[in-house]
Amino acid sequence: MAAKGSDDYALARVPRSERYGFVSVLLQWVGNSGSLSQFVLGATIGLSLGFWQAAAAFTLGAVLLEIVIFFVGFAGQREGLSMVMLTRFTGFGRNGSALVSLVIATSLIGWFGVQNGIFGTSMTALVGGPVWLWCIVSGVALTLLVMYGFKGMLWISRIAVPLFFGLIGYTIITTLSQHSLSELIALPPPENELTIASAATIIAGGFMTGAIIAPDMTRYNNKGWHVAVQSGTSLVISEYLVGLTGVLLGHLVGTADVTSIVLGTSGAVGLVIVVLATMKINDNNLYSGSLGIVSFVETVFGKRIHRGVVTVAFGLLGTLLSAIGFLDHFKDFLSLLGVAIPPIGGIIVAEYYLVRRQTRALDRTREQEILPPTVAGWVPGTLAVWLLASGIGWLTQQFSIGIPVINSLLIAMVLYLIASKAGLIRSAGDVSLRPEDTTATERTHGVPSTVGNQEMQDD
Repeated sequence: MAAKGSDDYALARVPRSERYGFVSVLLQWVGNSGSLSQFVLGATIGLSLGFWQAAAAFTLGAVLLEIVIFFVGFAGQREGLSMVMLTRFTGFGRNGSALVSLVIATSLIGWFGVQNGIFGTSMTALVGGPVWLWCIVSGVALTLLVMYGFKGMLWISRIAVPLFFGLIGYTIITTLSQHSLSELIALPPPENELTIASAATIIAGGFMTGAIIAPDMTRYNNKGWHVAVQSGTSLVISEYLVGLTGVLLGHLVGTADVTSIVLGTSGAVGLVIVVLATMKINDNNLYSGSLGIVSFVETVFGKRIHRGVVTVAFGLLGTLLSAIGFLDHFKDFLSLLGVAIPPIGGIIVAEYYLVRRQTRALDRTREQEILPPTVAGWVPGTLAVWLLASGIGWLTQQFSIGIPVINSLLIAMVLYLIASKAGLIRSAGDVSLRPEDTTATERTHGVPSTVGNQEMQDD
């Protein structure tokens, strides 16, 4: 029998009665900032840029992310749909959304491995033992947690978020306060391998997948303005507090390996906090990845598989990747994400807010909280726009033209608008959905009706 609440409306709208309050979803967003990898990213950039240059890069990256999160996330909040389900009605069609699901899920396996690998390396440095063993311990524990869905993620957020940022404050007091802040800021970078544009690409690319999958969280919001405030708060904390602290630590020690400093100043207590924080940020990767796989399998094979089952398989795969050292490809992976994922967001925004040819079907069924009875099958024009924009973004990265993540995002939007005006965004045939595919029932999502009502009290 499936665990209660573990399917989490994987293939349906989230009803208004099941939404969560402001504080609950805010904790999820802020929890995404509680990551040692953000320290490592800040230190890596600090090795190549001065403090103010790094601040400019973080600002550029944060602005891009906030724009994407708001527009994509607001659509998810309004429709109550996950990102992969939203793409079915915002340009890609049913079959195209399966490709999106596969790409996003593959990316999230990588992120899961990156975070788990950082955890394993840190544990080995602090208490010994093989990295692969710690990766397995962390990965398995996290998999069991995410089986319980959004409610399980909220539970770990309430514990990990305040503890992690308390650890950050303690690290700043015990380490950075022993040195002159003005001197640390004025220190020249040891290397000069990055430009501000390339650093912004790494920063934005590093969380671009998180921005694109924002609907997976915002579908649980009660109000649209929650999306902007929650994501903005998270980005300020992530980029400025955590990221720039990492820059200063990188200037101080001259290496990107700053995790030993963070853990070394706090002992066993810090170790426990890092374990919880790693689980918190990784739970979203695993959660959204499982939603993508459920959608992919349902579309391609016509089979509904339980999200809890997918979580186990997806979690074990991500754990394996971390155990075999996927972290070694950290920077290359971030750069790849920076140009391959943004076009998806550009197409969603163009269709949902401007073209609205496919989106009108959502308007007609929103109040009933069901899905439209038909959906586009293949939309070749959209796939062509996606591939072309991704390719141009990759080329601009190779030749250091502008900020590739911005390039590919804007190019996708413009190309989609032009193609729509030219009549090139056409469905190759609509698909009729089965009645059980259009509604959210207890059988399909398994979430008790009391959950949302209880959580709305914190609004």
